Amino acid sequence: MPELPEVEVVRAGLAPAVTGAVIAGVEVFERRSLRRHDPASAPFADLLQGRAVLAAVRRGKFLWLPLDSGRALVVHLGMSGQVLLRSPGSDTDRQLRIRLQIEHQEHGELWVDFVDQRIFGSMAVDTMQPTRDGLVAGYSGLVGDASGVGGAPGLAGASPAWPGLIPSQVAHIARDPLDPGFSAPLFLAALAHKKTGIKRALLDQTLISGIGNIYADEALFAARVHYEQPAHSLTPAKGRALLAAVRSILNRALAEGGTSFDAQYVNVNGQSGYFSHSLNAYGRQGSPCPRCGTPLVREQFMNRGSHLCPRCQRLR
Repeated sequence: MPELPEVEVVRAGLAPAVTGAVIAGVEVFERRSLRRHDPASAPFADLLQGRAVLAAVRRGKFLWLPLDSGRALVVHLGMSGQVLLRSPGSDTDRQLRIRLQIEHQEHGELWVDFVDQRIFGSMAVDTMQPTRDGLVAGYSGLVGDASGVGGAPGLAGASPAWPGLIPSQVAHIARDPLDPGFSAPLFLAALAHKKTGIKRALLDQTLISGIGNIYADEALFAARVHYEQPAHSLTPAKGRALLAAVRSILNRALAEGGTSFDAQYVNVNGQSGYFSHSLNAYGRQGSPCPRCGTPLVREQFMNRGSHLCPRCQRLR
């Protein structure tokens, strides 16, 4: 499943093409890709046709496009979802589920294609609500002030309040560790009361968002912490070291375009990321630990695997 770096790469690629664009047409080829859209609010296409896109925003693994109607188009990539920018007349992917035809004053006409092999991803038009902490809802690349939402850019005549609004489907998701509004002290204080294993805590999207199996394993390896170590047992110094490792690894993955093991994760231009070549633990079972030479192992964890060094990451 795409994690924070992969979703941010998609957001950054979409932003210049969709910000300020008007949605001129909507085609839905697979109704299952609308599973999170509430048809009682209005038909999906009706809520998008003729609307202007104000930005591309991300929190954790969720991506949304605020609209001049006060609603937002929420995109969840699921396991294999892709958002691709295409020129009109391009060959159609056989796994195309939804297409938006947009018109941009600078870039002209473009197609935004939602392609999804396994159909676990979705698009939905959702209502917006104020953030609980009064801060900017997510990262857009346009709003740098984490202390408030004033002075946000947007289209003439559009509501300037969108930076402080979050889709209702995303409101329960915690801030991610690269969010300017993320509070390290609050996260570490919550961690100190968690009796669950530390990896379960890192995967809890209501505690900290954007981290999945790959980057949890990499951060735990970097901080020399066993995945089953009770979260509350970490010393303050070890908790800070782990959070620093999470941030460092996410930033490195972003710089390398995310992690791609197959053709299912690509950016908006269909290109793969290459952070998979920089992984130290994930998927490297049987290889020597880069630190001590002990063979890395893979252990069963929550219907998936955890990758670790049995010597460097002992359960204490």
